[in-house]
Amino acid sequence: MYTGFQHLHSGIAYIVLAVLLFSFIYALINFIQKKSFTEKVRKASLAGLIAAHLQLLIGLVLYFISPQGLSNFSGEAMGDAMSRLYMLEHPLTMIIGVILITVGYSKAKRGAGDATRYKKLLIYYGLGIAFILIRIPWSVWPPIGN
Repeated sequence: MYTGFQHLHSGIAYIVLAVLLFSFIYALINFIQKKSFTEKVRKASLAGLIAAHLQLLIGLVLYFISPQGLSNFSGEAMGDAMSRLYMLEHPLTMIIGVILITVGYSKAKRGAGDATRYKKLLIYYGLGIAFILIRIPWSVWPPIGN
């Protein structure tokens, strides 16, 4: 079960990043072109939100069943950079990133005025994506196709 979740979490990450980047770029292009905040923009943003939440859910399950996750939490593991990454830094940063994306979607959905809605969406999604990108364990990420 652990190996399956590990492969699922690593494999789906490419799709999640693609959907999040599409959502952000689509909103950015519409904002630059001063288009109205339409239902299509909201749905593209929602796709990014759903993808991020799905990945977080899979990651949380993996965190609790992985020998590198919660069961590895100790002072000794904090001294090892890779153990600290898996048991603390990666999960915490991903949770913060998904929270930012969620807040951005919520604020943009309820915002007044198209420019304000776009700005909120772009700021929060941008920060959320940045948080996600800085704590992906790039050195152990499987290449596409493996």
